[in-house]
Amino acid sequence: MTDHLEGLNGPQRQAVTTTEGYVRLVAGAGSGKTRALARRFAYLVEEAGILPGNILCVTFTNKSANEMRQRIHALTGDQDTGYVCTFHSFCVSVLQEDSHVIQYPKSFLVLDNADIDAMLAILYEERGLTLRDMTFRQARDMIEVRKLFENPEYYRDVLSMDLEQLHQKYLDATAPRDILFFGYLYQEKKCFALDYNDLIVFTLYLFEQNEAARQKWQERLEYIMIDEFQDIDEPQYRLMEVLCGYHRNLFVVGDPDQTIYTWRGADVRYLLDFPQKFPGTETILMMENYRSTPQILAAANSLISRNKARMEKNLIPRHPDGQPVLCRLAGSEEEEAGWICGQILALRDQGVPLRDIAVLYRAHYLTRTVEEVFLKAKLPYAITSGAPFFQRKEIKDALSYLRLIAYRDDLSFLRVANVPRRNLGERRMGFLKEQAAARGISLYQTMLEELDGEVLRGSRAADLAALVEDLGRTWSGRPVSEVLAQVLDRSGYETMLRTEGSQERLDNLAELKQSVYEYETTCGEEATLEHYLAHVALFTNQDVDDGREAVRLMTVHAAKGLEFPYVFLCGLNEGVFPSKKVRTLEGMEEERRLAFVALTRAQKGLYLSAAGGRNFDGSPKYPSRFLLDIDPKCLTFDGEVPEEELAEARRFIHQRDARLRPAEEKGSQFQAGDRVRHGVFGTGTVLGVDPERGCYQVQFDDMRTPRAITFRAKLEREA
Repeated sequence: MTDHLEGLNGPQRQAVTTTEGYVRLVAGAGSGKTRALARRFAYLVEEAGILPGNILCVTFTNKSANEMRQRIHALTGDQDTGYVCTFHSFCVSVLQEDSHVIQYPKSFLVLDNADIDAMLAILYEERGLTLRDMTFRQARDMIEVRKLFENPEYYRDVLSMDLEQLHQKYLDATAPRDILFFGYLYQEKKCFALDYNDLIVFTLYLFEQNEAARQKWQERLEYIMIDEFQDIDEPQYRLMEVLCGYHRNLFVVGDPDQTIYTWRGADVRYLLDFPQKFPGTETILMMENYRSTPQILAAANSLISRNKARMEKNLIPRHPDGQPVLCRLAGSEEEEAGWICGQILALRDQGVPLRDIAVLYRAHYLTRTVEEVFLKAKLPYAITSGAPFFQRKEIKDALSYLRLIAYRDDLSFLRVANVPRRNLGERRMGFLKEQAAARGISLYQTMLEELDGEVLRGSRAADLAALVEDLGRTWSGRPVSEVLAQVLDRSGYETMLRTEGSQERLDNLAELKQSVYEYETTCGEEATLEHYLAHVALFTNQDVDDGREAVRLMTVHAAKGLEFPYVFLCGLNEGVFPSKKVRTLEGMEEERRLAFVALTRAQKGLYLSAAGGRNFDGSPKYPSRFLLDIDPKCLTFDGEVPEEELAEARRFIHQRDARLRPAEEKGSQFQAGDRVRHGVFGTGTVLGVDPERGCYQVQFDDMRTPRAITFRAKLEREA
């Protein structure tokens, strides 16, 4: 039997062997927490004899979950790796097993943003709305706010009303936001679909309503481990409390210095206050860093020490000395980009692979100049953004074919019925929509019933029906990869792309096949088509690595959880990083944590740069306070250090700091969902609170679009 404690340091051993009760592991960047988590899982299974299916290990991303499963499989040799997944993926598993207790079918669709937009397009067309009323992004945000704050009991309508009642509620709505909200709920129920927010809300409701189901899951999950606990939000925290209520074996891992998602609802207090919430908690500190050189860690420790709301600790290097942290204060953006390009070319000449190099930045707009210089130098690069892999047209088309075979849903039918062309144009699709609505059946079923009719004569609808029916009878129990290959072949989709000469799209389909294969090898017997389709909607752009030999360009947020031998952090200017939008002391500390995350991605070499010159409004550009926060002894400047400019930057930063206030002093009296009265605009509903800007987002009853209202404005609470 493998010794699962071999090669572990003291804190790592303690984390692995402390199996019972409440445990808080505070793990610094690069301290080997993933290794400790995987070993702890293996230790529970092989040393303690715990069944893998009785362990829940929650990760922040699907990519992290996949890597964790691979590590556990390598340690145990067992295909059964229990529940290693994100919170949302876990909720999919719960609902697929027990959704019947809240009268929702087990074969539900999980919606991504593209699916939501497809639903919105139907609603806009049906009700004559335009993007002037609301953009799709605004509509998605509005729906999320209403689900979380304004109409938090929305799920009761979805579950208790029949489809006709929900449809009538949609038809009775007159305001655009009501039309879209109730129309979206109607479309969701019509397709038996759930979005990200629904997954956790429905699971919490299921546990609230059905004691037997709740107790079953509580008893099943004998050990619960949660990674990246500093980024947990309130619904996830509530779910965690429910799940650990029986065995009370809860192991949480996090680093308060890496809390960078408060804008998404994360609350670092859950990690910091964990011992108070769960008395008897054992806290383990894991600060030995196995990723970065002492020079990189000295700069990172120096930077984060400037934060006041933190746990005092320092990363301890375990690597030998490396190259100094190089800093360049360039005269312009072009000069900064040229310096970065020159350093990368020098690394390449030394034999460093380009894929070992990452350029990080605060926001995507900063890449323009860098890209121009890279293109001129013919330096290959890949941006981790743009169209996320699983949102690319050919990927969505392939997945929609799989979904149509499994569920016969309208969204998938509308997407692929005429791709490749089957002479199912607007007239014929319009006919099918009318008939489906009149008969109360799906579009696909309507097509089947009309195959011999006059309208579909001359189309290739019968070919589509044959494909779906044939594979529909045989997909159960077959590998997902095999079904996918047959779909792409028999539908003529790959032939269409070859005819068009779309090699990049064919390459993307090949990458999809590879990702399905990896999914099958890591999920074992769970790798069914339904399981795959329910989880694939939760995948993000970071879940697929294109493998190209190119420099990686990405935001710091996108780089969270990754590491690279050489990291360039550009755009370190005040008002850029930290963002000019920051208006509170708490917001500034989060920006500093984000910079700390960026620095600790580097393993061997770290390069920091800022540009001089002027902003669009004519104001001078100053180096970021984060460069000034770092002890000068930790930096080696490439070129002349403009002392006068640095002194001017310090004065500017001092003036900016004088305007920062604690968030609680910003005067927020209301929360999302509150009804308020304004002296000029009348009554309205608070959609959200923005402490950074010091304002409420309010939708007034007599206005088409919401308004940002400062905390200083006189608002009265409506009874």
